Amino acid sequence: MYVLGIETSCDETGVAIYHSQQGLIKDFLYSQIAMHNDYGGVVPELASRDHVRKLIPLIRQCLKESQLTSADINGVAYTAGPGLMGALLVGAVTARSLAWTWQIPAIAVHHMEGHLLAPMLEVNPPAMPFVALLISGGHTLLIQVEDVGNYKLLGESLDDAAGEAFDKTAKMLGLGYPGGPKLSKLAEQGSPQLKFPRPMTDRPGLNFSFSGLKTFTMNALNATGKTDQDKANIAAAFQEAVADTLSIKCKRALQQTGLKRLVVAGGVSANQHIRATLTEMIMKEHSEIYFPRPEFCTDNGAMIAYAGCQRLLAGQHQDLEIHTRPRWPVNELPNC
Repeated sequence: MYVLGIETSCDETGVAIYHSQQGLIKDFLYSQIAMHNDYGGVVPELASRDHVRKLIPLIRQCLKESQLTSADINGVAYTAGPGLMGALLVGAVTARSLAWTWQIPAIAVHHMEGHLLAPMLEVNPPAMPFVALLISGGHTLLIQVEDVGNYKLLGESLDDAAGEAFDKTAKMLGLGYPGGPKLSKLAEQGSPQLKFPRPMTDRPGLNFSFSGLKTFTMNALNATGKTDQDKANIAAAFQEAVADTLSIKCKRALQQTGLKRLVVAGGVSANQHIRATLTEMIMKEHSEIYFPRPEFCTDNGAMIAYAGCQRLLAGQHQDLEIHTRPRWPVNELPNC
């Protein structure tokens, strides 16, 4: 089965073709970072308009370089949420229209399920069950994964997601957009001399809270952030606090579930310091850890094509109605 995957949840236009036996055939990604950089963040209307401009040409390019035609495609998968409503609608309307024209099924995919399953695209994918840590600009989730579609939410952020905290802290430091990668680069020049709190690690449970770290960062910046080196030290201390907090919660989740495999995905999973901290914890726990390759950490069509393929193979598909959900809890997903 060939599945065309379409991702347009925010500021990246992703298109890919996945085959149920051959694996990933082709994937293409267009990023809008340069456009939104002038505004210091994502402008939803501009994002939607850019998806309209880029999506069809990317689909054509993907088919051409895969040496396939529309007649070869057996299903279309599209991101239906969570995300920006206008951006989601571009992908959903395009996917649903193609499916109707080509007379093949379409499937609405949960954006975070796509991230959760992204490591399955690797040569050595994790075996299920496992614990998944999903860390992105909009979500911080701990999920127990028994099988595709069989998920149990263990913990989530009660306020800012980890990626959101990175971006807002970067803005405080005057680093611009996109903030997360710039903060991580600045942190490489600093030393975590300041002791930042590890929020909600001194109490039971698996929920997260990162809003307090922003306040602590602002206070530290007002007190000591006078030089470039001061700012680098603050960035390093902030990053270490987030990494340690994630590590403590992941260790707790593994112990609580009795599982020995941890999957880490989402845009923030590309952060090298977070990867190193989690890997060190996993080695001490004599467990296994899996990450998607860096290009599949951020939003992409390949993860949507894969997730959609699994659900299409299970017999699921959407009717002609356009399905988009800007807010969509992952625990509301149907089982396969």
